[in-house]
Amino acid sequence: MGEQPETVVVRQFDAHKDRERVEAMEKICEVGPSGKLSLFTDLMGDPICRVRHSPAFLMLVAEKGQEIVGMIRGCIKTVTCGKKLSRNVNKPPYLNINDDAETFQATPRYVPVCTKVAYILGLRVSPSQRRMGIGLKLVQRMEEWFRTNGVEYSYIATENDNLASVTLFTDKCGYSRFRTPSILVNPVYAHREKVSRKVTIIPLNSDDAESLYRRRFATTEFFPRDIDSILKNKLSLGTFLAVPSGSYLAETWPGLDRFLSDPPESWAVLSVWNCKDVFTLEVRGASRVKRTLAKTTRIVDRALPFLRLPSIPNFFRPFGFHFLYGLGGEGPEAVKMVKALCGFAHNLAKEHGCGVVATEVSSRDPLKLGIPHWKMLSCDEDLWCIKRLGEDYSDGSVGDWTKSPPGWSIFVDPREV
Repeated sequence: MGEQPETVVVRQFDAHKDRERVEAMEKICEVGPSGKLSLFTDLMGDPICRVRHSPAFLMLVAEKGQEIVGMIRGCIKTVTCGKKLSRNVNKPPYLNINDDAETFQATPRYVPVCTKVAYILGLRVSPSQRRMGIGLKLVQRMEEWFRTNGVEYSYIATENDNLASVTLFTDKCGYSRFRTPSILVNPVYAHREKVSRKVTIIPLNSDDAESLYRRRFATTEFFPRDIDSILKNKLSLGTFLAVPSGSYLAETWPGLDRFLSDPPESWAVLSVWNCKDVFTLEVRGASRVKRTLAKTTRIVDRALPFLRLPSIPNFFRPFGFHFLYGLGGEGPEAVKMVKALCGFAHNLAKEHGCGVVATEVSSRDPLKLGIPHWKMLSCDEDLWCIKRLGEDYSDGSVGDWTKSPPGWSIFVDPREV
């Protein structure tokens, strides 16, 4: 009789006995085609670092004999999937933004509709073991855990041109194309960015930040119900509000209630997440000519910072980055406010020794115009795919979320970057 093929066993990740083997497999999966650039991710000895800060998370590995041949990570949270008019009998279905009765503005008051969702990330299968159903097996086992925990929807993010990943999820796992947000990446230069003097940047404490997000952005798609946990996490470096110069000062900030009762015509907000302390990136496979060219731009930028010449950071050794999340704003000058905030965030990233600043926003978001980025580093259309996990759930006010049209904005959770 012939030798029986080894069985693939899917089980929960064990940090004590799996860490080194998982790291070895990650390195194999990150290597790109010979002679081409590839992006290597160093998880700094913690394979679950990219889901560790989520409310609930799980990592599974696929083991074949003594070899780890696959892995997958998943996390669960509650987010906004739509909105509806408030039916609170104690309040009118309007948001009163001015206490003066003569100038009362009857704006419909919406409240978020929430659902329990799961996010799949970090699916890896050893190159020598692909097309054997291991990826499908890992996804199905992860979905079993999702269902056990009452999850209504599962979603993933992948590159639009990653045919293997798209085919696995849409053709074999029952996911459908859902949203196409833009990943925008900007280098951190050797010089500081200039922030407009017409804009004042005010740092908000976590309580004011939470209140602002809940009162102005809670109906944004994918807004996390536990936004307070994100804002108070040690990796969140702060929330910053941009207002026209002369309207408010950081030294005399009156608090969020006063601000929202009499906001300036235009304003914007964003928060900063420190991915540098979680994992680092490194570009491999670059030619000596490309390395020399990049180094030359940095030397010139450092020598002549007043020229504000764009320079290429050293991507060829491990570098960290900051992720901008919770971008939002109102008013005709909101795009300019976002641009000022991004300049401020660039300088903060420079102080922390980061290589890039990145964010992800809806491709339809008007504020996208205020976010500086390099096209060669960015992705205009990332692909999010979604699946409804159970037919016994109520459609509620939104109906089947997988069939809903996209909105103008989307909230990207920094814990899943």
